Amino acid sequence: MPSRRRFLGQIAAATAGASLLHGRVAAAVHMRPGGSELSARFPDLARHFVFEYYPWYGGAPAYEHWDYLDRRPPLDMSTHYMPRLGPYDVRSRAVLEQHAQWIRAAGVGAVALSWWGQGSWQDQRVHQVMDVFKDYDLKVTFGLEPYANDRGVRFADDVFYLLREYGERRRFDAFLVLRNEDGRSGPVFKGFRTILPDQETDCRGRVRAVDDFTPDSVWWAQNDRIRQTLRGDFDHVTLLADSLHFGRTPAAGFDGIGIYDNFLGPELYPGIARGASDAGLLFALNVNPGYDQVEPRIVAPDKQECYRPRDLAPAPAAPYEWSRAADRERAAAASADRIRASFAATVEAQGDPALSNRRRGFFLVYVNSWNEWHEGHQFEPMKDAADLTSEERQHGYRNPARGAERLAILASLIREARGDASDPDPDQRM
Repeated sequence: MPSRRRFLGQIAAATAGASLLHGRVAAAVHMRPGGSELSARFPDLARHFVFEYYPWYGGAPAYEHWDYLDRRPPLDMSTHYMPRLGPYDVRSRAVLEQHAQWIRAAGVGAVALSWWGQGSWQDQRVHQVMDVFKDYDLKVTFGLEPYANDRGVRFADDVFYLLREYGERRRFDAFLVLRNEDGRSGPVFKGFRTILPDQETDCRGRVRAVDDFTPDSVWWAQNDRIRQTLRGDFDHVTLLADSLHFGRTPAAGFDGIGIYDNFLGPELYPGIARGASDAGLLFALNVNPGYDQVEPRIVAPDKQECYRPRDLAPAPAAPYEWSRAADRERAAAASADRIRASFAATVEAQGDPALSNRRRGFFLVYVNSWNEWHEGHQFEPMKDAADLTSEERQHGYRNPARGAERLAILASLIREARGDASDPDPDQRM
């Protein structure tokens, strides 16, 4: 087999000017050509919008992850919002096809799979996700999760595994190779819980070691090994850390930051972007609807003393009474405002000619998330409130009147960003 660089070049030449879609798929997800400055800079603009995607949900009888935090599916689920598809199984092709249709209709061209190590339940799902998503011209990249305390020393081997297993083995049919404005291309990987303190202090002032701390020198060695190994294969490899440490992140060998935290509001994005840019880092600041996490019913005895329920984001001016439809709609409106504000803030920061992303021709927007139902920031459609069954209502789900509104808002914003002011086709409406 030729080198990755040569092989990818052959693919690009073979597919130049040709659609990757066909038949009913092309009719379902065709996107009109854009007319904005952003779409002129990035003809593959959809590829630069990436959903955080969780391939960890199983159906009956085990209901993997729907039973998280001591829930009892199928009615009692680990989420405040009942999905439109119910407690689905990501091993179902029909489910994956519906996800792919919704994602493409929104104008998003890639997903970042939450990945928990070689051989994990999530790893075993990747080929099937790719098999379906490639038919809808969706690309896949990876968010490398903290699956083991020593995973920092495996980081390079994990990246090589992902490229080999899901890139080379599949002839890069569904692997995201991100193109910068100048046409230079390469894969992008994001690591979670990377730049950590070596100690933490609990609510009583007790100090303990952080179990999964990885020294910056180890990260540097891992990231340098990745670059040295792949320098003949790609124009670049982009390695992102979910970090606001503008000193330690470059010292650890990362190219930039990929922020996951939805408690960092869009009003903070300009300052974060400037801080990253001053440190020579790229930055990916997410689009999100806020945060509304399910709480555990039972807190372990050793954690009760310091446990505090997570806040809502954005924080409401007055507490929500979730049994009231008016308050559920107030919460939905706050989420809609957050989506619009975070979208505008990240696009504006990435277009600033004084900052690193624009100077280096880099543009990347993670959308947080497609389906992290536990934390309540999913864009995947939920049931309309009127469609909840009487049994589901007894569990206090917070579904708003329009369960697909978040995705519809995102679709509208992406159409505007690419310079397409027309309405979506009827079969693309959420």
